Amino acid sequence: MFRFGLLAAFVLSLPAVFAAHPVQASKCFAYVERSPGFPPSGTSVGGVVPVAFSRVQTAPTVEITYVTHSTFRLETPEGVVIATDYAGFAGAGPLPTVVTMNHAHETHFTSFPDPAIRHVLRGWNPQGGPAKHNLTVEDVLIRNVPTDIRRWDGGVEADGNSIFIFEVADLCIGHLGHLHHKPTPEQLAMIGRLDVVFAPVDGSYTLDLPSMIELLKDLRTSLVIPMHSFGESSLKLFLAGMLSDFELDLAKDATIELSLTTLPRQPTVLVLPGR
Repeated sequence: MFRFGLLAAFVLSLPAVFAAHPVQASKCFAYVERSPGFPPSGTSVGGVVPVAFSRVQTAPTVEITYVTHSTFRLETPEGVVIATDYAGFAGAGPLPTVVTMNHAHETHFTSFPDPAIRHVLRGWNPQGGPAKHNLTVEDVLIRNVPTDIRRWDGGVEADGNSIFIFEVADLCIGHLGHLHHKPTPEQLAMIGRLDVVFAPVDGSYTLDLPSMIELLKDLRTSLVIPMHSFGESSLKLFLAGMLSDFELDLAKDATIELSLTTLPRQPTVLVLPGR
C-alpha cells in the first residue's frame, strides 16, 4: 500500500459541491490516472480512488462512544469533541465542540442547539441546495457529501441528508446519516477512503438491508459500526448478510479507542452495546 498526497488535479476535478469553499488537504483521497475496477465500467468520477495508508509504529487515538440512535461522541487527540446526528443530547462529558445533524426525522437534529456549541453543521441547507461543509477544527477535518432523502409523500428531497466524514489521526471516519439510497459513483469518489463507517441498519426507514450490505462491502472499510437498528431483528439480519466477508466483534463497552495501528487486520463489524 502507498501513501499519496493530494494533487492539484484532484482539487480542479472536484464537483461543484466543494467548489465554493477553500478545500483543505484531505488525506482520504488519492488522485490517479487509472485504477482497475474503479470506477465501475461506464462511469467517470475524475480518477479519484480510495487508498489506505501504510501502518505506522505508533499513532494517536480517537475515542468513540455510542450514545443513542445515530449519535456517536468522538474525541480527537487534541480534545475536540464531536457529536453526530445531534438532537440535543450528546451523552456524558463536556459540551461538544462540533455537532452534525440530519433532518429526515426529528431524532437526528434539533432546531435549538446549545448556543455554546462552536460549530453546528447541518446536513441540509435551510436556504436550499446542497449543504457544503469543509471545516478544520484543531486536528480534525470535517466535510460532507450530500445525498437525497425520501419524503413522507413518496417524493424525493434532493440533498436532504449528508454523509459526514471526519479526518483525524490519519483515520477516515464516515457517518452515513439517514442514508436512503446507494451513493452514486460520483458520491463515492467524493467520500474517498473510509477506515470506519457508522451505518444505519434498520432496513426500512433508511436504505434497505441488501443495498446497505452491498454498499459496505463495496467500500471495503476496515471497521463497520452498526447504528439505528430499532431492535435485534434488523441487526441480526444485517449481521447475517455481512458475515461472509466481515469478522464479528461484540464490544462490552460503549466506548472504544481507535488508531491507525489498531484497526482490525480483517474487515470487521463491531457491535457496540446500547443500540
